[in-house]
Amino acid sequence: MKQVIAFADEFGNNSFKFSTESTHFIIASIIVNYEDLEEFYFDVEKIRSKYFQTGEIKSSKVKDNHKRRMLILNELAKLKFNIYSVVVDKTKLYGEGFKYKKSFYKYLNGILYKELYKTFPKLELKVDEHGGNEFMLEFKQYVQQNHIRTLFEGSEFFVNKSDKELGVQIADFVAGTLGYIFDEHKKSDYSQQFLKALSGKIISINHFPKIYKLNEYNESKVDEFYNQAITDLSLRSIFDYLDTTSSDTQQKQDSINFLKVLVRYHESNHYKNYTTGQEFIEHLNVNRDSKLSKEQFVNMVGGLRDKGILIGSSREGYKIPTNHDEIKKYVQHGNSIVLPLLRRINVCREAIMLATNNSLDILDDVEFETLKHIIEELRP
Repeated sequence: MKQVIAFADEFGNNSFKFSTESTHFIIASIIVNYEDLEEFYFDVEKIRSKYFQTGEIKSSKVKDNHKRRMLILNELAKLKFNIYSVVVDKTKLYGEGFKYKKSFYKYLNGILYKELYKTFPKLELKVDEHGGNEFMLEFKQYVQQNHIRTLFEGSEFFVNKSDKELGVQIADFVAGTLGYIFDEHKKSDYSQQFLKALSGKIISINHFPKIYKLNEYNESKVDEFYNQAITDLSLRSIFDYLDTTSSDTQQKQDSINFLKVLVRYHESNHYKNYTTGQEFIEHLNVNRDSKLSKEQFVNMVGGLRDKGILIGSSREGYKIPTNHDEIKKYVQHGNSIVLPLLRRINVCREAIMLATNNSLDILDDVEFETLKHIIEELRP
């Protein structure tokens, strides 16, 4: 995996007085490959001087000037970085303990540490040190106490003043923008436009408490071909895998990231739309040392299917199946590959048997017992 640097900042606070305070607590991490860092800094400085003159980039300086925010987001979308975010809906945190700052931050520390360092084993993390940034300072102490060097070798944690660190300034702006997307007090008609502007940069938005609730993925506008039962089964198979699989190998990391992106596209696209394999590969290659090939990607999808995860595919790409026809397309695709291959094996087998007067059957090996049975069943 490539060495990356992350710049993190927060939106919201630990207050549970939702009538006047934020409903969400959000941590935004800006992920940049080391090899792109110099170019990233150069481009950020141009945006800072253009929109903030001599000051630092801060979401609070833009506030609810949504048109100005959109202009800045459109410029940021051209830069080489990605977004990894944790979004906590405080209204769904049940239990009196969460109302105490210590308990609330402990809960968040565990979430961010697990999500961020498991996803990016080689990570240098920089955050803001200003006095109001309590959570990030608490998180620094948490990492220092719990960081296992043997698991996360090469990982470092740095605290920087935001007016000196351009990456942290972008994290501030993105965290604030995510607040305008998710927080009940900040949402507006521009929220979906903000999300769309950031969508090409988002690796993952991890919601807590987990919102793997199938009814939240129900489509309101569907036709007679849409099948909620198939959609639920498809999503459940994905959520079960995400909840039970650790990212301790590159292959598992790729599988987890692929399924998260697949769900994201299901959320944001029309349920009939496919996404090309190449688009998924580009997402997965963001932090890999070596590029994921098309063959490796196809094998990874096949491995997930072997585990019972339903993934629809066609010449147009991949999607979460939502109806009978999409499942049928996958079966037809497999049928178009498997049957001709079996026939070719049988032609080869019969030619060798004919040439050897039936003295050599290439399928007599024990390892081909099942294959031999299938081919003989297919013979006319």
